[in-house]
Amino acid sequence: MSFFSNIWNPEPKAEMSFFDHIDELRKHLFRSVVAIVIGAIIVGIYNKFIIRNILMGPIHSDFVTYKYLCKLGQWLGMGNDLCLTTIHVRMQSNAVAGQFNVFLNVVLIGGFILAFPYVFWQFWKFVKPALKTNELKGTRGVIFWVSLLFFIGVCFGYFIVAPYTINFFANFSIDESIENFWTIASYFNTMVPLMLGSGIAFQLPLVLYFLAKIGVVSSAFLRKYRRHSILVIVIVVSIITPPDMLSTVICSIPLIFLYEISIFLCMRVEKKRNVEETEEWS
Repeated sequence: MSFFSNIWNPEPKAEMSFFDHIDELRKHLFRSVVAIVIGAIIVGIYNKFIIRNILMGPIHSDFVTYKYLCKLGQWLGMGNDLCLTTIHVRMQSNAVAGQFNVFLNVVLIGGFILAFPYVFWQFWKFVKPALKTNELKGTRGVIFWVSLLFFIGVCFGYFIVAPYTINFFANFSIDESIENFWTIASYFNTMVPLMLGSGIAFQLPLVLYFLAKIGVVSSAFLRKYRRHSILVIVIVVSIITPPDMLSTVICSIPLIFLYEISIFLCMRVEKKRNVEETEEWS
């Protein structure tokens, strides 16, 4: 009898000690590192295509973003004002191991991007047991949404933010006698933060959603400081993009849209919470 009662009414698990948590974290980190290494191997196999056609793409005038920007200018009746004919920059490596270090960074960061869904899944498996029941409500599909927003953000950084930034600095000159000679390390150190930063920035709706779930923020708070938030977004975008109105508008709209989605998600959380509280009182 006691056997069946133990099955149907199991005793609560004992709390893990500090060293048990460390050991569990070590396991998740090890699995994540293995996934990143596998992704890095894949990137390493196709490194020439990835470096030449993807990462070096924004320094070529036939890059897809520049083509559509040219078509947009013609559609707006601006002629060829937005068309890019050439980018005034030459690449060089001024260190003995310069190209090798860039290769390693590209392989590792590329491996992380490919393995991101699995890495986040391992992180979620470690954090999930520590969350309360009310905090876990509505977290179904969190891995999918976090990964989707991350990849959309990386693409936004690659196709929108990075080309504008590269184009601006490549054609900026304080004197005609000065020619731009970029090191490949400097170039990739500019590209990578723009891409990864955009991927992280696109997590804003989910972050605010979970903060609303635990009562840290509210839709009223986000609406109250909407103007301030939009101003901050525009200022940040103006810093990392060329100083023209079109670039600022194109890069700001998606981030402002994400902020509005965050308000909508917070409103849904509050509405559901009010319904549950009403049912409890009735």
